[in-house]
Amino acid sequence: MTIRTGLLAGAAMLALGFGGLAQAQTPAPADTPPPTTRTAAGGLSPAQLAMLERVSDPRLSPDGQRVLYSVRSTDWAGNRGVTALWVVEADGTSRRLAASDGGATSGRWAPDGNGIYFLSSRGGSSQVWRMDRDGQAATQVTTLPVDVTAFRLSGDGRTLIVALPVFLDCADLNCTRDRLKAQAAPGSTVRAYDRLPLRPWDSWNDGRRSHLFALDLNASGLAAANPRDLMAGLDGDAPSRPQGDESEFNLSPDGRILVFQTQTQGRTEALTNNSDIWTVPVSGGAPVNLTAANNAPDSSPVFSPDGRRLAWLAGRRETVYGDQPVLVVADADGANARPLAADWDRGASSLRWRSDGRALYALAAENGQQKLFEIDARTGAVRAVNERGTAAGFDEKNGRLVMAFEAFDAPTQIVDWSDRSVRTLADPNAEALAGVDLPDGELFTFVGWNDEPVQGWVFKPAGYVEGRRYPVVYLIHGGPKSPWTNGWSYRWNPQIYTGAGYGVVMVNFHGSPGFGQAFTDAINEHWGDRPLEDLQKGWDAALRQNSWMDGDRACALGASYGGYMVNLIAGRWDEPWACLVNHAGVFDVGQLMNAMDIGTFSSEFGGMSWERPELYQRFSPNTWVSEWSKPMLVLHGSRDFRVPVEQGLGTFSALQHRGIESRFVHIPDENHWVLKPRNWVDWQQEILDWTAHYTAE
Repeated sequence: MTIRTGLLAGAAMLALGFGGLAQAQTPAPADTPPPTTRTAAGGLSPAQLAMLERVSDPRLSPDGQRVLYSVRSTDWAGNRGVTALWVVEADGTSRRLAASDGGATSGRWAPDGNGIYFLSSRGGSSQVWRMDRDGQAATQVTTLPVDVTAFRLSGDGRTLIVALPVFLDCADLNCTRDRLKAQAAPGSTVRAYDRLPLRPWDSWNDGRRSHLFALDLNASGLAAANPRDLMAGLDGDAPSRPQGDESEFNLSPDGRILVFQTQTQGRTEALTNNSDIWTVPVSGGAPVNLTAANNAPDSSPVFSPDGRRLAWLAGRRETVYGDQPVLVVADADGANARPLAADWDRGASSLRWRSDGRALYALAAENGQQKLFEIDARTGAVRAVNERGTAAGFDEKNGRLVMAFEAFDAPTQIVDWSDRSVRTLADPNAEALAGVDLPDGELFTFVGWNDEPVQGWVFKPAGYVEGRRYPVVYLIHGGPKSPWTNGWSYRWNPQIYTGAGYGVVMVNFHGSPGFGQAFTDAINEHWGDRPLEDLQKGWDAALRQNSWMDGDRACALGASYGGYMVNLIAGRWDEPWACLVNHAGVFDVGQLMNAMDIGTFSSEFGGMSWERPELYQRFSPNTWVSEWSKPMLVLHGSRDFRVPVEQGLGTFSALQHRGIESRFVHIPDENHWVLKPRNWVDWQQEILDWTAHYTAE
């Protein structure tokens, strides 16, 4: 057995192998980043990707002349990301705002443009701060006894809405602070629970709820001491926990009304995704539910610029993942609601009004791209702003549109998309990637399940030479309703594999959004057959169309649902593969549905395992273990409560019992995703070592 820890810089990782593949190496000094040079093929290396600057969240100043945005840099010594605020000035120059020292996220312009509000933990807890318009000095705005997780400013700059996790039976915020301290003190660690969820995402439920509070701001922009709980009496979260954000609540332009989304079903809340839109006066009062008649999720509420209309996204079906919501526009009080673009067959998100109130913007996947769409507020006519690539964020004021834009061959940049012309405003990775070969994805289409067209992507390896044949990796996406789109990833990036000399194949099998509701729904109660048929036919099509691919040197890789599919492939379609890689994959579907953090995910199978036993048995990978034979690398994090680590342990145990060459890579301090930079580089290297061993000539 080989045990390997932190090859590059002491990452908290342990690898256990059958037969042993890699020998222990001497770790690099903890403070020394790995070399960020190109691979031997001239492509992207894991270390390069880990050290790139991650750009996001463009925000136009009130006059539309300046662009505020976030840049997340890698602190290798600290094994973390550090976020700062940058600005593109009116003359086109970019600069880091000095007041970002100590950390700064969620930068938002003051309504008059003379300051910038942001979140920072530099004072020991997450609070709202304010810097001057030039970003030179910062002042703490809130000094609350609990963390601020999100905020919004009123249009007149007089009110601050903050999201605070609190115990509902506490009379004030000090009570929440004191109870958290008591829970952390030495003593009994026994905790009892009366309802789900127990473990949202990567932490145990401590009983707090995220409520929205109002704070009055003085003439200097600083907050008063006594916040008002605008959700008093509601047993719900806003924003939703653990991954909700400020898009789930908004203020009317005059700052008098707060609108938000939440669930209030009490004990059965975790067993439905039905959320509603509520409004409440900022001065205080009883919240009013505007969407009680709709039992599906209502989300993303936003007031029109004149304050007369309210728009939101209304789900059509309760607890159906991948359900495409309809865009609804109503009077500001929720009356006279009507669907807009009701026949638009795409799944919208990130809803906002255009600044003139004549149109709305929304993001949606379409045909393997992530597009920004403009929807006419009167006619419902829909127009795509970008035809290719990924719109990862956007803002618009007075006709000027800026976007965080990325693609398979380029990490995120800040671009000006006004007047349908594109101009790059900020591209901090241009120098680091100069000369790096980043092959673009080549689109192909084949006939899949039910004789329907299915889309896939093929990437040539970096440094491709005509006439040579290359090994291939088949990347299988998770979700399962999370498509491969033409964007840049810091988790599963095809360029890592092209850089290592592989061709890459990726398929948007049935169940992938962006191809219409019927295509997405096709996977419901069919996890293990229709997508598998698409993957089989897509692989055959890719090999037929690309003679440079060496199908005898190929490995299949997947995470989450992709890892589920790798486990299923191991028993039902293992012939093409020299090796398999499964990160956070599913071994026993019935146990997954009982133990995961989402109480409604069993809807994918039409019910729980005791209600649909034959379906679960047919599509659960552990049913087919007797057919397993191919070498498999299994990777899993102990803080993963989406697909708990026991699923990975079950997979590895089955492989060992079967005598199949296998390796288990444990990341004890990571969740469903591997996020810490040292961990990610070592994790990725484990995968590359495994595939290199089994695809060697």
